[in-house]
Amino acid sequence: MSTTERKDDPSLAHGSVLGVHSDKDDVLAHTPAVKGYDFDKNMRPSIHELLEGYRTTVFQASYLGRAIDEVNKMLHWKPTEAQIAEDPDMKGAKCKIFLGYTSNMISCGMREVIRFLCKYKLVDAIVTTCGGIEEDLIKCMAPTVMGEFSLDGAMLRERGLNRIGNLLIPNDNYCLFEDWMMPLLDKMLEEQKEKGVRWTPSRMIARFGQEINNEESVYYWCWKNQIPVYCPAITDGSVGDMIFFHEFHNPGLVVDLVQDIYALNSSAMNAKCTGMIILGGGVIKHHICNANLMRNGADFSLYINTAQEFDGSDAGARPDEAVSWGKIKPGSTAVKLYAEATLVFPLIVADTFAPFVAERLEKEKEAAKKQ
Repeated sequence: MSTTERKDDPSLAHGSVLGVHSDKDDVLAHTPAVKGYDFDKNMRPSIHELLEGYRTTVFQASYLGRAIDEVNKMLHWKPTEAQIAEDPDMKGAKCKIFLGYTSNMISCGMREVIRFLCKYKLVDAIVTTCGGIEEDLIKCMAPTVMGEFSLDGAMLRERGLNRIGNLLIPNDNYCLFEDWMMPLLDKMLEEQKEKGVRWTPSRMIARFGQEINNEESVYYWCWKNQIPVYCPAITDGSVGDMIFFHEFHNPGLVVDLVQDIYALNSSAMNAKCTGMIILGGGVIKHHICNANLMRNGADFSLYINTAQEFDGSDAGARPDEAVSWGKIKPGSTAVKLYAEATLVFPLIVADTFAPFVAERLEKEKEAAKKQ
């Protein structure tokens, strides 16, 4: 087949790079060559150097590079002069970052990564599941330990051990949690009756963080730094079990979901710029995306999960589907990274949030010296 014939082949339409052209195609002219990190050049690379090599490794390695870029755009976004001229309230605005994660992210060692983000106030709002709350609090009382995916379920049941993937949580841990929670629920009900306190999930979680008073806790730092934590499925876990048990001996506690959906959606609507970082799928993914629908879409977005879109699930949906709903802005550089989050999110943090904090702390140190 001649070059001319190949150009006319409809199977090669829309700028396919498979076509053989006498002149260099625009795509080929502006696309880097595939090349991985060269360890011969440096056998002890920094994390940044190694991750730079990911960019042209292709497959999901290249999307990890794009994920790093997307997070850095959130951190370093500033309004343009034209935007400020059109809307003076834009001056000094920053990108509001919404972080969402499923409960297993707290059950595993990702808890420490998330805690770092909250300690240094690097995110502005969190959406998680019920397990994502209780597992953090329980870890302040007793450890979760490593196990194996292959451990026999019946054997674990006999020994009072609960398996989450390849980690184990003893039943005793939940007994400690119950002993801690029940008196607190009594106090909360008393404040509801005597002071008219309206408990929302986010207000409950802030109180949990205050009461746990432990710097190892994610929610201690959220309380301390006034980062709202939304949990629309607050009853779907051990916290819900405690509320259920509490209702038998001291009924009447009311949890108001309406005020939280109003607060979350309003925070997105009032933001000048928003970014979404979502680890996993389900309710946490949709809740954040739906809040950003209220402002006609997020400016920056990063999904990290292993779900596929063939079954029509929200978890598997790619960013372009969210564009069709108005949850992500058209023309944005949204990224979906197909990966298990424990493998990749610490690397992303190491090349985005961590150097951002290090630079900020260095500037604060230098400023203190001059005073």
